[in-house]
Amino acid sequence: MEIKFNRPKGFGEILDLTFRLSKYKFSDFLLINLIFMGPIYLLQVFIQLISGVSFFRELGSGDVWYEQILSSFEDTGTASLGADLSIIAVSFLSIFLFPVASAAILIAINHMRKSEKYTVGTVIKEAFSRYGPILGSSILFVLLVIGLVFIPIIIVVLVGVVGSLANPIVGILMAILLFIGFAIGIGLLLTRWSFYFGSVVLDDEVLGFSRSRKLSKKRTWALFGLYIVFSLIVSSISYAVEVSFGIFLGNSVLLSIISGVVSLFTTMIFSVGYAVMYLDAKTRHDADDLKEMIEDYNAVQS
Repeated sequence: MEIKFNRPKGFGEILDLTFRLSKYKFSDFLLINLIFMGPIYLLQVFIQLISGVSFFRELGSGDVWYEQILSSFEDTGTASLGADLSIIAVSFLSIFLFPVASAAILIAINHMRKSEKYTVGTVIKEAFSRYGPILGSSILFVLLVIGLVFIPIIIVVLVGVVGSLANPIVGILMAILLFIGFAIGIGLLLTRWSFYFGSVVLDDEVLGFSRSRKLSKKRTWALFGLYIVFSLIVSSISYAVEVSFGIFLGNSVLLSIISGVVSLFTTMIFSVGYAVMYLDAKTRHDADDLKEMIEDYNAVQS
C-alpha cells in the first residue's frame, strides 16, 4: 500500500487516509490498544461480577421487559455500585495507560511516513521511552480542559438564573448563546493546544503547547472541524452498538464487554486520525519553514 504523507492534505484527504490506514494496519493498531486497554476492561468486568451484576442480562424493577431494562441502568443497588466503581477504575487507570497506546500508534504511522519497518513491540518501547513527558503533559492538558469547562459552566448558569428572574425567555436565550460561544471558543483553543501530544512523542518536547500553537496556526478551524467529525463518527458507532445490545442485555457484564471491544475499535480510529492530522500539520509547518529559509537566502544573495 503506497501512502504519500509528505504533502499537505485537504479535509477529505485526511479522513480518507485515516480509514485507509485503519484498514491497512488494523491488526497492529488493534493489538496495541488491546495490550493497554484490555487489562483495564477486564478489571471493569471483574468489579462488576463481584458486585453482583448479571453476566448475560441485567434486569431491574418493572412490569414489562422494557421497563426492567431501563431500570437496570437507573437502580442504585449493589449492582449499580459495581458499575460505578468499574467506571471510576477505568477512568483513573486510563490516564496512565491510554496515552501510551496512542503514542505507539503515532510512532508506528510516523515510521510508515518514513518508509521504515517497525513491529508492535518496538513502537511500544519507543512510546514508553517518552512516558514521563507523555504522562505529565497529558495530566496538565486534562487539568486545563477541566478549568476551561468548569468556569464557563458557572458563568452560563449564573447568567441563565439571573436573566430568568428578570425575563425567563431572555435569560434562557442568553444562556444558550453564551453556551454556544463558550463551546466554540474552548473548542478552538483546545484545538490550538491539542498537538502538544504529538510534539512530546515525536519532537522530544517537554510539554509541547507552544509547538502545538505553531503547528495549528492558520488551520485551527479546519482541525476543529476534523475533531468534530471524528468525535461524531466515534460517538455514533459507540451509541448505536450500546443502544442496540442494551435493549436486550440491560446494564449487564456482557454489555460492558461488547462496549469495551467497540471502544478498542473507535479509539483506534481516533488515534489514527490524530496521527494523520499531526503529521499533516508537521508537513505544512516544515514546508513553511523551508520557504522562509529560501526567501531569506534569496534576500541575502540579492
